[in-house]
Amino acid sequence: MTVSADDYYDLGSHSRPVTTDSEAAQLWFDRGLVWSYGFNHEEAVVCFERALEHDPDLAMAHWGIAYSLGPNYNKPWQDFDPVDLATSLERAFAAVNRAAAGAGGLTSAERGLIEALRHRYPQAEAVEDCSIWNSGYVEAMRGVHEAHRDDLDVAALFADALMNVTPWELWDQRTGEPAPGSHAVEARAVLDHALSLAGGREHPGVLHMYIHLMEMSAVPEQALPYADALRDLVPDSGHLQHMPTHLDVLCGDYERVISSNSRAIEADEKYAARAGAMNFYTLYRCHDYHFRIYGAMFLGQRAVALETCERLERAVPEVLLREEVPPMADWLEGFLPMRMHVLIRFGEWQSILDAELPRDPELYCVTTAMMHYAKAVAYAATGQVDAAAAERKLFTAAAARVPESRMLFNNTCRDILAVAAAMLEGELEYRRGDCDRAFAALRRSIDLDDGLPYDEPWGWMQPTRHAYGALLLEQGRVEEAAAVYRADLGLDDTVPRSHQHPGNVWSLHGYHECLTRLGRTGEAAIIGQQLRLASARSDVTISASCFCRLSVADAPGEASSEGPCCGAEADGL
Repeated sequence: MTVSADDYYDLGSHSRPVTTDSEAAQLWFDRGLVWSYGFNHEEAVVCFERALEHDPDLAMAHWGIAYSLGPNYNKPWQDFDPVDLATSLERAFAAVNRAAAGAGGLTSAERGLIEALRHRYPQAEAVEDCSIWNSGYVEAMRGVHEAHRDDLDVAALFADALMNVTPWELWDQRTGEPAPGSHAVEARAVLDHALSLAGGREHPGVLHMYIHLMEMSAVPEQALPYADALRDLVPDSGHLQHMPTHLDVLCGDYERVISSNSRAIEADEKYAARAGAMNFYTLYRCHDYHFRIYGAMFLGQRAVALETCERLERAVPEVLLREEVPPMADWLEGFLPMRMHVLIRFGEWQSILDAELPRDPELYCVTTAMMHYAKAVAYAATGQVDAAAAERKLFTAAAARVPESRMLFNNTCRDILAVAAAMLEGELEYRRGDCDRAFAALRRSIDLDDGLPYDEPWGWMQPTRHAYGALLLEQGRVEEAAAVYRADLGLDDTVPRSHQHPGNVWSLHGYHECLTRLGRTGEAAIIGQQLRLASARSDVTISASCFCRLSVADAPGEASSEGPCCGAEADGL
């Protein structure tokens, strides 16, 4: 949809003056730059092209087109499919050469940015691994930054180049040290300096990069002030409205996960009303719904989670999934089973059993597999073990048909379904009365969950420790359950920072019950206060950390009636 300059989105006030005599060209360049900082690269290209309509000689608009067509933190070179790669690279190479041809009267910084981008696209044809060009681009951008250390745009773009060498692998999750090959330390130095400058805390690119840099670190909370600075800075950029929640969720602020993603969704829907859903930015729209669901699940807010599932499902038309360039089903279909995660989280067993399977199991392969998983869990939880076993076979067959190319952001859907397979084995063995095998399978699910590549939110929506702790507690293994909940809440250092879920109502409930049953009244009082505050925001009664536990405490602080006995395993405890 074509809009006038006066009838456009509210993108805040960021501007980078470029060499042009046209105010309209400057305006559209600024809009393109802000969209690129907000990872809506398609709309960025539209804006840069609009800038060229007003000033055909605007070299920096050609630079912007080339920059926006290339790889980014969420779409590195290896994630381009062959057709998309060939088309994007050809266009980017041509654009950067047009920029270079008109670089004679530009500023030093503009010439530097254009020349650096030529290292990112050294030729129009792809090579086997285009990521080999990243190092040349980094070196060129390092020179630009050294010459213009106080230029905020240069700082944001240099940090972006550094981080794209090892996207989503900036820090070692176990040690907190930089990951092999990572430029995280240099990127932080660049961004820390930028944030110390006038305007640094109002720069959308600097703030965006800083959140991505710090979320994987051992101290994500150190970036919270900059996340707060980004909120509402670019009102109609849904992705920038959403970005602070990458830190909120790590720090246990699940209310803000919902509220900031609600604002992001509002902006996304404004964009979708104009641009439709047939674009790559639909991935980012789904990401915001996904994140809102995740926050609602941690808060115990069933209504919000289910309402967001409906909006997510409406956001992904089947015609888009069938789009082949790029193959959008590989990017988007993995979002659609979120309803099953929510229904399991809240123990909605009958709703799961009543749900109809997709009519096209090949296109909706992840959805089909997750629905068989959910139905198997529902059958097991309602005592129908034979039906659960039969459904498990259907799940296994469906999971095997999921192609390796099907992703949920940073994770393959096959890796996510491997967690489901271990969880399901544990659930079935538990219902059969074999705790040894059940708990071994659940511990394996935890290892698989912990071993997934870093993602926000995590691809496996209900922390595996919640089910393990609930069933341990049901069997009277209170000390073991307490250790599981303590780890999940981040009250010790037994799991990496990124795997901790501070203040979540489910583990607070489990840990409080453990402490009470163990007679640790002082600690129980402290956790009990946190539990009361967290429970006040839930719209369901939280009686266990997972609805797979069929027996519950009769009242806060009381011991539970034990559930199905798992034989001698629980004797003597």
